[in-house]
Amino acid sequence: MNDLQGVRIAGPLAPYAQGFAGELARLGYRNDPAQKQLQLAAQLSRWLDDAGLGAGDLDAAAIEAYLAARHAAGYGEFVTPRALAPLLGYLRRLGVAPLSQIPVPQSLAEELMDGFGRWLLAERGLRPAVARGYLSAVRRFVTAHAVGGLSGLRDLTSGDVTAFLLAESRRLGPKTLQRVATALRSLLRFWHLQGLTGGPLEQAVPKTANRRPGLPCPVEPGQVAVLLAACDRETAAGQRDLAMLILLARLGLRAGEVAALALEDIDWRAGELSIAGKGGRRDRLPLPADAGQAIAAWLVHGRPAAALDRSVFIRDRAPRSGLTPGGVTMAVAAAAQRAGLGTIHAHRLRHAAATAMLAEGGSLAEIGQVLRHRRAVTTAAYVKVNIEALRTLARPWPGTSS
Repeated sequence: MNDLQGVRIAGPLAPYAQGFAGELARLGYRNDPAQKQLQLAAQLSRWLDDAGLGAGDLDAAAIEAYLAARHAAGYGEFVTPRALAPLLGYLRRLGVAPLSQIPVPQSLAEELMDGFGRWLLAERGLRPAVARGYLSAVRRFVTAHAVGGLSGLRDLTSGDVTAFLLAESRRLGPKTLQRVATALRSLLRFWHLQGLTGGPLEQAVPKTANRRPGLPCPVEPGQVAVLLAACDRETAAGQRDLAMLILLARLGLRAGEVAALALEDIDWRAGELSIAGKGGRRDRLPLPADAGQAIAAWLVHGRPAAALDRSVFIRDRAPRSGLTPGGVTMAVAAAAQRAGLGTIHAHRLRHAAATAMLAEGGSLAEIGQVLRHRRAVTTAAYVKVNIEALRTLARPWPGTSS
């Protein structure tokens, strides 16, 4: 039996209680949240003991049964698998609890979604977050047409595809509808490759309204300076945010690329970064001196040395795991609010980097290389920002000397 912060843990989890308390401290849990986690572990241990189970029996079925019992007992919080993530993660790393199992699809629709998701990740090379967006976009279509079974898929017609997108257009905005159409084309291509449909139906997806891209909306150089000054360099969170904002504004990285940056991606000797971009591609970019200094300050003075996560940028609250792309964007937005600049998100700093390079005389090809655009037409949008450069392309007005 262990007594930790006033929590008595008896039963199968007692031998791991002291180590789990240390794990919570390492993850950055403060006293009250850590005590709640220990109380949850104590209750789970008692439940396991009453059920005649051990720590090695904590599979998906046992976890579901425990949470159902906790909910039935009247508890309103810590009744989802996420609540047990710190404890289960610790026990799994020790090799005590079994690794989480991938649930077996229970219906044809789930099986089709599962197969499409694996194809997007393995064959298309999409990032998990992007693949989830594709799956969400086509879920209604898959659910509707899985009712007829595999034979129903083989009878799928272009009219069915058009009717679905037409129905979606009545409830979705133009931009969201474009994403649905893109995901639907990928799904139909996958089904055709798998022999699930009678023919190639991806061309049956009608084109949606596509407005010409407007002027990129960058952050002005003066605003970038104010944004960086809004990061409190005396705090760990401020040091972290400063380093992220410099990477976004100097190299034009995407929020997801900043979040995915790992410690081993920094080559300090060569002064380079290895960036995990779209489609699973890897690119090496020079590490600017100011960005390197900001990252070094964060790693030395701000980032917890005990953090096991290999991400460069981690949360400033428990659990001390790597930031998500949303977390990077929220850090930019919070800095903008502190600076009195209104709402600014991470992608506007990418535009700021591009327009700054253009103003300094950088060519479109050079800007495209830094931003890692696949098509030159994507980079060409930034020409519209530089009005003076466009004047050189204009023909003189008739009757004037220039």
